[in-house]
Amino acid sequence: MLNLAGDWSLSQESGENAIAFVLPGDGIDALFRADAIPDPYFGRNEYGLRWICDRTWVATRSFQTDRTDLVLVASMLDTLVTVAVNGVTVLTSDNMFLSHRVDLSHVLRLGANEITLTFGNVVAEARRRQEAYRYFLPFSANNTPIPNGNLIRKPACDFGWDWNIALATFGVHGDLYLEPVAATRIAHLVVTQSHTQGRAVVSVAAHVEGEDGGEVSFSLCGVHAKAMVKRGVARADLPIDAPQLWWPAGQGAQTLHDLTVALGKQTERRRVGLRSAELITEKDATGLGFKIRINGRDIFAKGANWIPQDALAGRINREDTRDLLQSAVAANMNMIRIWGGGRYEPSWFYDLCDELGLMVWQDFMFSCHIYPADDAFLTQVAEEVRQNALRLHHHASLTLWCGDNELIGALTWFPETRANRDQYLVGYDRLNRTIEQALKAAVPGAVWWPSSPSPGPMDFGDTWHDDKKGDMHFWSVWHEGRDFDHYRDVSPRFCSEFGFQSYPSMEVIRRFADPADFNIAAPVMESHQKNGGGNARIAETMFRYFRFPVDFENFVYLSQVQQGLAIKTAVTHWRSLKPHCMGTLIWQLNDTWPVCSWASLDHGGGWKLMHHMAKAFYAPVFVSAVPVPGGYELRAVNDRAGPIDLTVTALAVTMAGRTRELARATVAVGGAAVVAHRIAADQIGADEMLAYLWSEGDAQLGGDVFAPKPYKAYDLLPPNLRHRVKKVGQAYEITMSVEALALFVSVEADQPGRFSGNAVTLFPGHPATLTFTPAEPGAEPRFTLRDLHSATY
Repeated sequence: MLNLAGDWSLSQESGENAIAFVLPGDGIDALFRADAIPDPYFGRNEYGLRWICDRTWVATRSFQTDRTDLVLVASMLDTLVTVAVNGVTVLTSDNMFLSHRVDLSHVLRLGANEITLTFGNVVAEARRRQEAYRYFLPFSANNTPIPNGNLIRKPACDFGWDWNIALATFGVHGDLYLEPVAATRIAHLVVTQSHTQGRAVVSVAAHVEGEDGGEVSFSLCGVHAKAMVKRGVARADLPIDAPQLWWPAGQGAQTLHDLTVALGKQTERRRVGLRSAELITEKDATGLGFKIRINGRDIFAKGANWIPQDALAGRINREDTRDLLQSAVAANMNMIRIWGGGRYEPSWFYDLCDELGLMVWQDFMFSCHIYPADDAFLTQVAEEVRQNALRLHHHASLTLWCGDNELIGALTWFPETRANRDQYLVGYDRLNRTIEQALKAAVPGAVWWPSSPSPGPMDFGDTWHDDKKGDMHFWSVWHEGRDFDHYRDVSPRFCSEFGFQSYPSMEVIRRFADPADFNIAAPVMESHQKNGGGNARIAETMFRYFRFPVDFENFVYLSQVQQGLAIKTAVTHWRSLKPHCMGTLIWQLNDTWPVCSWASLDHGGGWKLMHHMAKAFYAPVFVSAVPVPGGYELRAVNDRAGPIDLTVTALAVTMAGRTRELARATVAVGGAAVVAHRIAADQIGADEMLAYLWSEGDAQLGGDVFAPKPYKAYDLLPPNLRHRVKKVGQAYEITMSVEALALFVSVEADQPGRFSGNAVTLFPGHPATLTFTPAEPGAEPRFTLRDLHSATY
């Protein structure tokens, strides 16, 4: 193999802005690294850099070869890319989501050769395609300041989104190498599984290009088989007795096995987890259920939506991605949804999910726009689906394929679609059917769901507000400005999107703003808020629930507390409905750049307070406080494989931190939520909150505090928060104590690192210890402590 990754030269087509260019990589990051442009993420620099995507760019390099019978292998070419070798055009690609193999035998020379990649102007080409289409194809202009991105097959969010920078960069993000032409080769594998009690059968079909008659060998878990290639395919069934199964995080081990398939000198390897995966959608008295079943066990999905790791694809890497995914697992999540406005991730991404036990809900890459429905476009879509399904389907983590994100809703969003719904609905149906048919042709038995949100196949209803069927996106609290209690007004079967914004942490803000800009109305802060009215909504919501913070840094802190409370309200209520509701996927896990957003993790991977709170409210065993007429129910939930006996103790707590017991009971908790206590409203005084603990035997599993009124209605007392720090190895233990009830006690460090917990409640006489592990060994951090009283009084 001759790898063409590495050093290239890049310039505009005119020869301007000539710089070094490392591939894989993207052009904007390369220009920044060459000091040709300022930091795209700092201040308001984004707006002065949009000219870059409105140009044509050329990358070149030379290479040596001692043979000419070579094939070019290329993937993730972003996006309008013409490839020329020795001045001869060998490939024209306009879809970043396709892979290519091109025979170069007719153009290569012995010795020195030159290869050129020309990256076309996506702005001009998108406009040209829009103007040429026989009817207008609306796009979400409020999300995408660079227009007509729905006409170009690259990540939709590259043109901007309500959390993303808009730069529409270019580059190569996948493979780029030469390999010898082979008379016969394994083109792809199709791996399927069937499971019965104590036995798994893995069926492998090796699809071969070239002549029939070759012998293919198969090996998995010590089981071996051989088969001849007939009509381009060699097939084998590999029976495995007493299989070691793969389970999602929190349900069992993530056992993976090596599958090898060989033909001549070619060996293909896959890491395979033995498991069955089903989407159960059964009609019931309410409507249509929606739940994931793994190895015969119903799994409550706890997780978040995934967007690209970074807005500049050249900065995406395995190490940082693993840190983000590991943080999801550390917060007791077991599923991520790869959102349809991003990209199909590299294969190593799904390897990480396999290893970590993160189930993957995989959208196809269509989101929030109206897309073409002509034959040429649909033919390319079918190939896009086929290639990515074949590349990814063997992964144990890949649980569900979904046709798109919010395209059903988009049929109602635009004047054109409302005026001519039939035309656009037919176009959508053609696209959706193309995706479904291509998926099922490539991977028989693939788990399919038509859209998200969706009430089900051939149903184009409103699942933003109808909670009875399928999966739901619930945005009324954020986008409609409703109270947090409105989360309790719906009972989704599975909520795959819901969110509330906060500011990024101060460490992140300092990376894009000077102290002079530390004001929510400053132009720099507004440029790092991409959702219209978002900053005002954060502030207005604070007025409802809290006394206003004393300064900017405490505003940032309180925005994260508020975000965590919003999402906690939703998750804890919907978990308390189990098994009526069987999944919650928060919008969103990560950020692509430093920005005000719905993410629980900052850009760079730091934990916002909501992520710490998620670790608690996604715990395998949890008790939710649910307001009901006349009082409150404490509902116990158990996501473990087997039932448990749980003791739940309810207490009233004053602002001074004094408690009195209200009730204590032990309940058996299996697969459905159980009411442990009903607490009458008059059992809690006007100056009291409801506190409760739950334990299994002698082991305390958790505790929580529920405020019946907005926090601003309570006269909090100064807690006299004290702390002492002790270094233990490379980590630091921060032990805290108080003299009155202290809410949302949080510790910040002036160095990057990870806290064991945060946003905790402290009671007098009950010190708590958090651990901080610096990112850099030998660091000597200084700590800042905050709590609700100090932030707002």
